[in-house]
Amino acid sequence: MIAHVVLFKPKTGLSDGERAQLLDALREAGRQIPQIRRFIVGSRIRNGSPYEAGARDFPYFAQFEFDSAADLAAYRAHPAHERLALGFYELSAAAEAYDYEIGHAPDALSRLGIQ
Repeated sequence: MIAHVVLFKPKTGLSDGERAQLLDALREAGRQIPQIRRFIVGSRIRNGSPYEAGARDFPYFAQFEFDSAADLAAYRAHPAHERLALGFYELSAAAEAYDYEIGHAPDALSRLGIQ
């Protein structure tokens, strides 16, 4: 399975319409792109852990999961993803996206390749 993970921080001072535009693009991508197996989002919580001090501030998280690299490629080529990507670049102060091959532990630990 492939996870497409996006960490993002919207620009400060977004209008209600701009916030709605970003959320609508996320909703539409989740509804319209058939290759998405699972779509989850979240808001960052702070609990005073030491690792928070050195972390960049990305208050929001989105994860799209796919069965294969081919499904991820189809997602990236889909018009709903193109609209979503444009909205992220236009309305985010910062964003990072990563793709991971994922699986259930402990079985997937052997695929990490840590040497």
